[in-house]
Amino acid sequence: MTNIPDIFGDLVFGDEVMRERLSPEIYKSLHRTIERGKPLDITVANSVAAAMRDWAVEKGATHFTHWFQPMTGITAEKHDSFISPQKDGKVIMEFSGKELIKGESDASSFPSGGLRATFEARGYTAWDPTSYAFIKDRSLCIPTVFCSWGGEALDMKTPLLRSIESVAKEAKRVLRALGNEEVKRVIPTVGPEQEYFLVDKQLFNKRKDLIYCGRTLFGAKPPKGQDVEHHYYGAIKPRISAFMHDLDLELWKLGVLAKTKHNEAAPAQHELAPIFTTLNTAADHNQITMETMKRVAEQHGLVCLLHEKPFAGVNGSGKHINWSLSTDKGQNLFEPGKSPQENAQFLLFLSAVIRAVDEYQDILRASIASAGNDHRLGASEAPPAIISMFLGDELTDILTAMETGEEYTGNHKTEMEIGVDVLPHFPKDATDRNRTSPFAFTGNKFEFRMPGSALSVAGPATVLNTIVADVLADFALRLEESEDINKTLNKLIRRTIREHKRIIFNGDGYSEEWKAEAKNRGLSNLATTVDALPAQLSEKSVGVFSRHSVFTEKELHSRYEIQLEGYCSTVEIEAATMLDIAKKDIIPAVNRYVTELSNSLAIQKKAGARVCIGTVTEQDQLSLLFDELYRSTIKLEEAVSCIPNYKDIYDKAEYLCNTVLVRMETLRATSDKIEESTPADMWPMPDYGELMFSI
Repeated sequence: MTNIPDIFGDLVFGDEVMRERLSPEIYKSLHRTIERGKPLDITVANSVAAAMRDWAVEKGATHFTHWFQPMTGITAEKHDSFISPQKDGKVIMEFSGKELIKGESDASSFPSGGLRATFEARGYTAWDPTSYAFIKDRSLCIPTVFCSWGGEALDMKTPLLRSIESVAKEAKRVLRALGNEEVKRVIPTVGPEQEYFLVDKQLFNKRKDLIYCGRTLFGAKPPKGQDVEHHYYGAIKPRISAFMHDLDLELWKLGVLAKTKHNEAAPAQHELAPIFTTLNTAADHNQITMETMKRVAEQHGLVCLLHEKPFAGVNGSGKHINWSLSTDKGQNLFEPGKSPQENAQFLLFLSAVIRAVDEYQDILRASIASAGNDHRLGASEAPPAIISMFLGDELTDILTAMETGEEYTGNHKTEMEIGVDVLPHFPKDATDRNRTSPFAFTGNKFEFRMPGSALSVAGPATVLNTIVADVLADFALRLEESEDINKTLNKLIRRTIREHKRIIFNGDGYSEEWKAEAKNRGLSNLATTVDALPAQLSEKSVGVFSRHSVFTEKELHSRYEIQLEGYCSTVEIEAATMLDIAKKDIIPAVNRYVTELSNSLAIQKKAGARVCIGTVTEQDQLSLLFDELYRSTIKLEEAVSCIPNYKDIYDKAEYLCNTVLVRMETLRATSDKIEESTPADMWPMPDYGELMFSI
């Protein structure tokens, strides 16, 4: 039987290993670099590299790699062996501080969004000592940032680290202004819940749409979907349980705090949730989790689908980012307290998030935009595209009382003076959960429910850190200049509630009434990626990111281009795949069935048999649908042929969104109708029932 404490972090060059293998001086110097951002001396780097090498070789590693996160949504790695040739023809295992700290990579094939010309291939990786190295597939993986020859960020980690520094700095300023001199560091923490689907590999290999696109482009609904919700939290099937067991073991070895596993709402859908940890580590761990899920699934004859909407008509998969701010003293800044000072602090930080989400709602929406997520938002428990905040009735009532200056006499029958002298005890679970809310306060953290399952945690977290830092910077300045802290604090909270309460909504985010109300409130409704992405280039966006040195204007523009290019590539591949399946598989199969029906009827008539009227009607209906299928295929083909005419990337994306995707939906709708009346043995691919219920 596996002893979990013994294997946890076994493949991680973590703090305990460093204490054992580094001298006290080297260990202290490295921690100064990690905690205070002090430059790392090459002597220290050489000592750390030697210790890493010895440890990794003892664990069976033969190579090392700078493990980085380019703007592809996945990780990248180039492996070099430890071997170094000697004069006698033999080799020794070497790894220097120089190799640890910096690497050079061919960056020509990674997306840059115009930051450099294609022929300018040089890119650099630089060690991130705040994230522990680990062993994967017999390689020592060193988490790194990735930048261009000119120093521009080409990855997800660099801006994330910048944003972490920014929000930590401004939060500490606010705490100092409130009289807290003890806190040295503020750390964003995250617990990303990861949803995913598992399908049988043999069935997966018979679906070209899943192979090329990660989602089904065709598929009629089975007789049973998630209607009766038997799957949600249901008993885990043996094959899935075996996968989950092995997944947990592999993640624990890599130091990932995998905690909760269960069946999700849709058939074949599941979820893994880790324990909260520091944001940078959580982002790295989530990338490791997604990689490990796919690898372990293969070992069980399964395929892990991380697409946001692999199956129509049932839940899509999200990645709920539970975000909070904590101090090095262990205090959660979004935890309501029992003293007036703690509650004043809580309300101020809560107000900062309310204002940040309202002021920068369009930028926050753009941070989770993708072709896949467009299919998920607003359907089957995914939040709508309209950004709003759920606080729960009690907390909302408290804020309303503060705004109006009235006494609050809520559930606890305790009066609250508006000077923030007394606040009734606010229990952690005083609010219900609202699954339609994009951004919900859940006791001591905020749950951002909009990110899709395939998305890197780093993107939306970078935006969230930055916009909150911007508001905290304003709060800090006003408090620092104040002659009466309590009075200024009161004014800040009141004004924030008054000016930004439109973002607070505790009701049903799916209702048509909310859409109308949101419009009246002035909230944006950016339904698609094409609608959302231009917000990244707004003057407001450039201002907030440049103020906090998270993105330069050039870097912002590059990411806008990359996201648009990614959107266009995704839709183009899907359209091409759809045409391929329609022309090579579905149309020939339906044609055979129509011919078989026709021949069968002709034989019956010739034999003088009485033909059922319903049979003729079925043939006629199928023939009409077949004609419609053929026409829809031709129309999609015509639309695809026009794509090269669009030279501007935004115009191209808009055309793909408003024309190509619409024609794809029409073709799918017709095909799915035909599938419903076609014998299973004549349909050219596994159906939804097989895919979702076969395991």
